[in-house]
Amino acid sequence: MKRSDLVADTAITLLAERGMRGLTHRAVDEAAGLPPGSTSNLARTRAALLELTLSRLTELEMRALAGAYGEESYELSVLPARMAEALHVQLMDRRRTLARYELALEATRRPELRRIYDAAGRRFRDPAVAMLAAMGSRDPVRHAHTLVAFGEGLMFDAIAGAGPVPTVPQLEAALRALLSGLLHPPA
Repeated sequence: MKRSDLVADTAITLLAERGMRGLTHRAVDEAAGLPPGSTSNLARTRAALLELTLSRLTELEMRALAGAYGEESYELSVLPARMAEALHVQLMDRRRTLARYELALEATRRPELRRIYDAAGRRFRDPAVAMLAAMGSRDPVRHAHTLVAFGEGLMFDAIAGAGPVPTVPQLEAALRALLSGLLHPPA
């Protein structure tokens, strides 16, 4: 594993366990088993550490969602099952999701992090727009926003809210209903 990945993965864990205040260069060094100063050598400032962490988190989440947006089939008969599996993986990795929430809130106060966070968000929304356009959506940009917001809401409710973690079949049914409504609204 590359040292930058080790540092970022450790930072993700610290964000999930301790929150933003618990993320320091020294804490990353200690938790990763690195010599003192190693994280500072890689990410000199706190802003650089946050950027490295957010970039790694985006990379990991894009990998997890790759199967949902795969281009082998954009058919309503198979897509909700693939999306449900990918969303369930995200739900089961509380560590990454909690870290993302910490970074999202921090991005509201740091314009330099906001730019990176917004660019990362486009990496998730743009494939959803393309997928929905290929499926015949009359308004793929708006529908993609709805789809992403739906997934985000489910994750927030299950991870930070009061809701239970939905099962894969429950997620599939919900996604099927949402996509059907977006693509085939009642007359």
